[in-house]
Amino acid sequence: MKVLIMSDSHGWTEEVAKVADRHKDEISAVIHCGDSELQADDPAVGSMWIVGGNCDFDARLPEELLKEAGPHRFLIVHGHLHSVKSSLMTLKDKAREAGAQIACFGHTHIAGSEMTDNILFINPGSLRLPRVRPERSYAIIQLDQQRADVNFYDLEGNPIKELEKSYSLA
Repeated sequence: MKVLIMSDSHGWTEEVAKVADRHKDEISAVIHCGDSELQADDPAVGSMWIVGGNCDFDARLPEELLKEAGPHRFLIVHGHLHSVKSSLMTLKDKAREAGAQIACFGHTHIAGSEMTDNILFINPGSLRLPRVRPERSYAIIQLDQQRADVNFYDLEGNPIKELEKSYSLA
């Protein structure tokens, strides 16, 4: 099973739709970690698991979501309410409390993944305004019972090999 994760598209609609459409035949779900700056019923994000960020003003967008993908539970947040720019501690506590094995967040605009205390953290970076790395990015996580492969792509769909990582979920 594969799940596409994006964040911080800041008003872009065509690009959001294009990324989701590019992978539609291979993914089970699409996550948007906030700062889409779109309305909850915008067709570009309508079928996504989407949360609101600090630049979103549609009150219909939840601050966090818990979603299941196969046997895995995802906690989806933007991160601004969890102080992710300084530490993942608050987000880790929230994920543990929610029983989530995977925490997806944005806000920092910095693409990356890491495993801490058996919780996999994924920040897909920003589709529009990347920081640290030059690529406008998103991620796809491939999951099975025991393993997670996290791959990152630039806006055009080219792999960002340096960010690829695999994790044991046992």
